[in-house]
Amino acid sequence: MKRNDYQRQIDPLLLRLNELARWLVETGSRMVVLFEGRDTAGKGGTIAAIAGKLNPRQVRIVALPKPDERERSQWYFQRYVAHLPSAGELVLFDRSWYNRAGVERVMGFCSDAEYQAFLDEAPRFERALIDSGILLHKYWLAVDQDEQERRFAERANDPLKRWKLSPIDLVARQNYREYGEARDAMFKATHTRQAPWTVVDFNDQRVGRLNLIRHLLDHAPVTALSEHAVDLPPLPGKPVRERFRGPVKPIRSRY
Repeated sequence: MKRNDYQRQIDPLLLRLNELARWLVETGSRMVVLFEGRDTAGKGGTIAAIAGKLNPRQVRIVALPKPDERERSQWYFQRYVAHLPSAGELVLFDRSWYNRAGVERVMGFCSDAEYQAFLDEAPRFERALIDSGILLHKYWLAVDQDEQERRFAERANDPLKRWKLSPIDLVARQNYREYGEARDAMFKATHTRQAPWTVVDFNDQRVGRLNLIRHLLDHAPVTALSEHAVDLPPLPGKPVRERFRGPVKPIRSRY
């Protein structure tokens, strides 16, 4: 999709996202959105598109590093519970508790017993979240291997994107088929009526981003809210130019 076409279609969705954010605040609702998928699929860009025009005090992005020794001794879901939303908040997980069913499973970072326990517990954990009133959405961003390889090469050649390539990513490229098998097993165990998975084609990232955001908005129980324009009263007197006196001086522009 061309950039101009994308921008024309994303703008009305951004307005609807603001309506969703206002609805969460006014109703005290809580929403969690999980973004899972293969490396390079487009999770970060989609999350940035959703959060970019929203109040950062209301929307939180959670992208946890690998667990430390203390966290590994805890109940597996414990580190994620600490990041769940309060009333009026939207939390976007850039990868989530499903790490155990994906990278940990494929790369051997968890035992078979830990993996099986996760598949058994995840639906119950999510049912508890939903029963508590949390609105939960789970997305899998799909990308073919040839497109994934093109994006890996782009990252490797771009100094501004190279930070996205971790040693794990470089090893994971060799396990495309194994990740697909792990995904299918995860879907079979955790695709439930209360918390279904939604797969979005992200071979074209702009199209995928639009489809995902539109799906999220169409499946959020938002009711119409009255919109009132903000009228700014006139200033009492002439505008004052900002001046600095003392030791601290502003940076002078070079442009």
